[in-house]
Amino acid sequence: MKAQEQLRMLVLAVLERQPEHGYAIAQAIKARSEGLLTAKEGTLYPLLHALEASQFIQSSEQEVGGRIRREYRLTEKGQKELVRLRTDWKTQIHAVGAVLGSQA
Repeated sequence: MKAQEQLRMLVLAVLERQPEHGYAIAQAIKARSEGLLTAKEGTLYPLLHALEASQFIQSSEQEVGGRIRREYRLTEKGQKELVRLRTDWKTQIHAVGAVLGSQA
């Protein structure tokens, strides 16, 4: 699984729990991975636009503290894509584990 596809999976997984704005998505990825994974702005926002164009997520504007934020939410199509990505990920983990052996 390529890095871009991994990030797609992580973003969809964050949005599975609840709708979030871009910065909160990046923070959730960092927090849940205990700082090991990051989603940089230059990569995250183009991905969010692509996910929305593919109808995996949808966005709406929300006013928060007098400021407008774009909030993203997972669609039914996005939920199906997340299931597919998780299945692919588990297959890859199994394959790598088989190569590494029991000491992995």
